[in-house]
Amino acid sequence: MRPTRRQMLHQLGAGFGSLGLANVLANAGLLSHAQAETASPLAPKKPHFPSKVKHVIQLFMPGGPSHVDTFDHKPMIAKHAGERPKIVDRRSLRNTKNGLMPSPFAFIRHGECGKWVSEIFPNVAKCVDDICFIHSMHTDIPEHAGAILMMNAGHLQPTRPSLGSWLVYGLGTENDNLPGFVAMSPRAQPRGKLANWSNSFLPGAFAGTYVNVHEMKPDAVLSNLVNRDLGRTEQRRQVDLLTKLNRMQLERLEQDQQLEASIQTMEMAFRMQFAVPDAFDVSRESQATRELYGDTEYAKGCLLARRLIERGVRMVQLSHSIDGYDIAWDTGHHDIKGGHTKLAQACDQGIAALLVDLKARGLWDETLVMWGGEFGRAPTSEQKNGRDHDHYGFTVWLAGGAVKGGFSYGATDEFGLSAVEKRVHVHDLHATVLHLLGLDHEQLTYRYSGRDYRLTDVHGRVVRDILA
Repeated sequence: MRPTRRQMLHQLGAGFGSLGLANVLANAGLLSHAQAETASPLAPKKPHFPSKVKHVIQLFMPGGPSHVDTFDHKPMIAKHAGERPKIVDRRSLRNTKNGLMPSPFAFIRHGECGKWVSEIFPNVAKCVDDICFIHSMHTDIPEHAGAILMMNAGHLQPTRPSLGSWLVYGLGTENDNLPGFVAMSPRAQPRGKLANWSNSFLPGAFAGTYVNVHEMKPDAVLSNLVNRDLGRTEQRRQVDLLTKLNRMQLERLEQDQQLEASIQTMEMAFRMQFAVPDAFDVSRESQATRELYGDTEYAKGCLLARRLIERGVRMVQLSHSIDGYDIAWDTGHHDIKGGHTKLAQACDQGIAALLVDLKARGLWDETLVMWGGEFGRAPTSEQKNGRDHDHYGFTVWLAGGAVKGGFSYGATDEFGLSAVEKRVHVHDLHATVLHLLGLDHEQLTYRYSGRDYRLTDVHGRVVRDILA
């Protein structure tokens, strides 16, 4: 017998309020860990092993920043300018056959560690003693869409949960009023869009929430954030009524996991309309703090990232776009000097300020910051002043109390094309990130379609040499 409209609405409402109540009880320690996991998918969960790190801020640079023009100094390129040594004669996306092109930027040594850094990152350069550089990254494909998905979801196709979704699935969240995973960018979403913060086959409660930080209006960063018809009191009365209905319904029916996850999302939406404006209102920061970060869109995103993890958000992904271009660093194809200079100027001060601010506020030990793109740029020239994609070797750096500061791990060859020493695949990076938050990448699995899936698929090793 088909249900009536009244019955259907009644069933859809069941669970709404009680799940919100379950979150409150779980965080107050009034539910056991097992009860909390059953009652609310977003309830805080214990990691597989103890860890100080609780949050991740991913500073994502889509488009492929050139490692040999930023953090991987290769003086041999200038010495052999114009030549095409056999070691760099490897197929790239376009298989360009031009010779080695020296970096148009000066490299200067910084910090006690003596790290060589390009002149386009003068502020980040001041922080090198707190940064762990991985110079031996490599990935599977020199194409943006697939490589971006690999970096964000561990797979070349948009069919797997994102890193942030896995983290929220494994650890829950520490704030009942904000999403566990927030993805942000100014204007343009990174290529692949939703797939970069998708929950895929994980329950919907673990999906990332996207925010466009271009206009920076606290009450308009999310669509439909404000209820124009009902005030907070009236909305709370609705939730209380649904709580009562839910208690009656739960006496008669068993729980539906997927429905409960959807209901949790609705409950979260109710609470977000009051918490989001506060979290995204950077005017509440002191003038000195705002000046520390600077006034570019990416800098404001860095400040928001700090505000969000300070409020318990598990992961923030901040993608870099400029002038509405979704793979901003891809301007390196035709103009390394002009393109990389403009992009670095837009993010350098904000990134450095974020690192300084995390330390000043006591958030350093519990936060992991990750910088990098989906791949790097070849040391050879393309279109005279540009560089083609390079997935054979590139640089990613990490910062925070859990990794070694002032440390460089692995290496590319003498010209910077291929990772040759202590090679690190994206699966290894993901395994390491999970480990830093107390999660074993082989144990963090989800049963779907007859098999146990995990972020690292059947690969991955923890890069233990970089651990503090």
